[in-house]
Amino acid sequence: MQRVLRVERLGRVEYAAALAIQKQTERAVLTGEQPDTLLLLEHPHTLTRGRRSANDGIITSEKILRERDVTVFETNRGGKVTYHGPGQIVGYPIIKLSPDRQDVLRYVRDLEEVLIRVLRDFHVESFRIPGLTGAHTERGKVVAIGVHIARWVTTHGFALNVNTDLNYFNLIVPCEGEPVISMRELLGREVPLTEVEDRIVARFAEVFE
Repeated sequence: MQRVLRVERLGRVEYAAALAIQKQTERAVLTGEQPDTLLLLEHPHTLTRGRRSANDGIITSEKILRERDVTVFETNRGGKVTYHGPGQIVGYPIIKLSPDRQDVLRYVRDLEEVLIRVLRDFHVESFRIPGLTGAHTERGKVVAIGVHIARWVTTHGFALNVNTDLNYFNLIVPCEGEPVISMRELLGREVPLTEVEDRIVARFAEVFE
């Protein structure tokens, strides 16, 4: 049976508003009112804490966060503290893994595969590192992944640094403390977000059939 993927490109959305959209979409996908859905968007400067984040994940004062217009959110996704901001494509796949894909690890590996293929489309070589999630390059991590799965419907997802201002990562200890990089740094040029989104949609449809 052919599965349908609905794609919503939402532009720049406040984190709290995006959370509400995810919740609403999750209910609609769970009940079958809506097909599997991929939300693609950007956030304003935001730090999110995952379930594994400790208090020392954010290494700057509340005063500096206010001055730099950065908001902080607690979330129910896996992982530690991460940064979201302009120039970064955030993808929230809200898809039903039952009955034939009920495997959390496979789901995370499939997400990684989508992004590794997308990066290859732009001549960026990336790879997995055993024991870690996301997509990594010789110069640092370019994709972060943190997911939540309830009743076999997925929420949260991935963040791909396209033209991201990497200075904002200095406000936190990124997952596992490894360096972060962006496509712009790797390619030496700005990359149009719409072009990257087009490839994400194509590769997502391919990997998830």
